[in-house]
Amino acid sequence: MVGEGIIVARAKELRNLHIVRKVLEKEITQGEASEILGLSLRQIRRIVKRVRVEGDQGVIHRSRGRPSNRRIPDEVRDKVIGLYRSQYGDFGPTLAAEKLWERDRVKVHEETLRLWLIEAGDWEKRRKRRAHRRWRERKHHFGEMVQIDGSHHDWFEGRGPGCVLMGYIDDATGKAFGRFYGYEGTIPAMDSFKRYVKKYGIPLSVYVDGHTTYKSPGKPSIKDELENTKPLSEFERALKELGVRVRHAHSAPAKGRVERLFKTFQDRLVKEMRLRGLRTVEEGNVFLQQYLPVYNRRFAVRALERGNFHRPLSSGIKLDSILCIKTPRALRKDFTVVHNRKLYQIEDKTPSPRIMVHEQIDGSMKLFDRGKVLRFHEITTRPLRKENLPRKLWRDKEPARPSPDHPWRGFKFGRHRYQRCQPILKLEGRTLPAGGNSSDPTAPFVSPASEPKTRDISTLVTIGHF
Repeated sequence: MVGEGIIVARAKELRNLHIVRKVLEKEITQGEASEILGLSLRQIRRIVKRVRVEGDQGVIHRSRGRPSNRRIPDEVRDKVIGLYRSQYGDFGPTLAAEKLWERDRVKVHEETLRLWLIEAGDWEKRRKRRAHRRWRERKHHFGEMVQIDGSHHDWFEGRGPGCVLMGYIDDATGKAFGRFYGYEGTIPAMDSFKRYVKKYGIPLSVYVDGHTTYKSPGKPSIKDELENTKPLSEFERALKELGVRVRHAHSAPAKGRVERLFKTFQDRLVKEMRLRGLRTVEEGNVFLQQYLPVYNRRFAVRALERGNFHRPLSSGIKLDSILCIKTPRALRKDFTVVHNRKLYQIEDKTPSPRIMVHEQIDGSMKLFDRGKVLRFHEITTRPLRKENLPRKLWRDKEPARPSPDHPWRGFKFGRHRYQRCQPILKLEGRTLPAGGNSSDPTAPFVSPASEPKTRDISTLVTIGHF
């Protein structure tokens, strides 16, 4: 049967399964697994027992998809928030919980009330006091935590272009890994991490600084605030999909191990490349493949505990589809997509209004619709837009003039309307009045200026009386 024997698990559960297998293989103890996973010893024993009996499916939480049995009804929650807004608007959660019980006989824990008020927007998180910092002990296992950072330095001492060394160092053993890139950004970070995974495996966690590559500077959206999450950078999103925990250092001394590694490389590695006359990034990366094994044999230390916590890369994980920049884009009605100021035509039929654009590490690009790869091609020739000419406030040509025999030229001003509309006798060979009030049609018309004027029927027809 298709799909038989396949289980669906989250990245966190896969990580727990990896550690539980180490316990079953007797590489670590249950107490050590409890400290690594942050679970109680009792819970570790339950998971180990279920995995031993049920197999890999035993690591999946039993309450997945089921509502909590201790969930407080929504009616009580709405009532508490309403009472808080109407009577205890300036109270803290602790004092408000006490008054709700004393006055309204509503029992609710102060931390539950605090979470309700934060979700409703009636309370804000308060900043805690600055914690005292102290020396941190190394991790006990190889692959338990890896420190990552980029070093900006004149590595070729003016002989070649400026570049950045993306450095990796294991916290337990001090084993180093690195590669030169033109800049410190998302693509170099993903490419170097991909090479590290292929060499050693997927670590349990990484320790990075607050660079925008490793930590998103964006503000939480409404969805993030409702889900109590933070916006993730593309590097964080990729590592989360791989089940790697990302930890951020708040100061350079906090990740002092990788900082000291860069200080050593800026002394030793620079001189080694000077002796060999290296000038380009490509030559430097080739030399690092020879230099790093020698460096690790001399300066790496043995981990406090046995066991490699790097998770092997399974065949079902496609690094290229995870370690890439994913950007959602709107699909137009003509099945075109705009990305990075370029227009692409989708060749496949898709009903989705939005698709996902994947920018690969090698510079290529792929379009996906719910996991399906879409065929596309770039539209290189686009219709040119007409130039926005200024609006003219005058005419280029002169207005048309009427002809000399146009009826409009025979129109006379100053005559009354009733005079212009007076009926005229159509008699041939006689003079007709042009608007006088004489009752005799044979009498000549005299203008107001005592200037006699006569008109025949042809003239009146020409000027538009008929």
